[in-house]
Amino acid sequence: MRMRGHRGVLAVVVAAVVGVTGCDAVGGDAAAPSRSARPSPERTPSWDPSPRSVAAVGDSITRGFDACDVLSDCPEASWATGASTEVDSLAVRLLGRAGAAERSWNYAVTGARMADLPGQMARAVRRKPQLVTVMVGANDACRATPSAMTPVSAFRADFEDALRSLRKALPKAQVFVASVPNLKRLWSEGRTSPVGKQVWKLGICPSMLGDADRLDAEADRRRDTVSERVEDYNKVLEEVCAEDERCRHDGGAVYDYRFGTAQLSRWDYFHPSVNGQARLAEIAYRTVTAKRP
Repeated sequence: MRMRGHRGVLAVVVAAVVGVTGCDAVGGDAAAPSRSARPSPERTPSWDPSPRSVAAVGDSITRGFDACDVLSDCPEASWATGASTEVDSLAVRLLGRAGAAERSWNYAVTGARMADLPGQMARAVRRKPQLVTVMVGANDACRATPSAMTPVSAFRADFEDALRSLRKALPKAQVFVASVPNLKRLWSEGRTSPVGKQVWKLGICPSMLGDADRLDAEADRRRDTVSERVEDYNKVLEEVCAEDERCRHDGGAVYDYRFGTAQLSRWDYFHPSVNGQARLAEIAYRTVTAKRP
């Protein structure tokens, strides 16, 4: 990209960024059974690696925000349900291109936080999907200041509420849960771009990306505080998922993935690019189709 084009991009960003912050759930009389009549232990339901429909819930990453155009959703590039041939979304890999067009749905919303997940889940279950993908949490950490981040207890309560509503409506639906990306690594990678840092100044994840070039003790503490909260969120996602026999967590694969500049949006150097969305689709597909979680 030429710098002249960068100035045009920044002008558009200034006009639109006001609304965007962050990336912004035996009866007692019965006779005792004989030794030979004891019931066998309940079997854990087997995981189906070939679900026939997919619904996605979450935030801007699942909406493909900034993957195609500046400050715009690009659901066709979504890792979960997009139709882009450059991404080969999870839905396309599982259902085929025609099947994904007919039997996958994206209910994610840019700017959503965990508190929004129960509502998204309620909309998703109306489609009766066999697999629901969840990627949310970055916006809970990407607040104006670290003190404004979602408390871990509230994060857990809303996630549990979302899964309860799913189980009540669809007891046999499977769930794939992605970990929250490593925001500090995204800061470290993106700050090499002068254009990216200019965009960040307009309000992209200020708790982590604000004053991007400051390396003093106070800035380090701020970033470490946000990073620790992301780790806490990921622990909640993994623990709550583990309590549900039809839920699979990615084991921290998204958090551990080392996004480079090729995997980051050329508009904001923070959200995944089309290339980055493809990498997320790969992670999800490996998790869903693995013989063991």
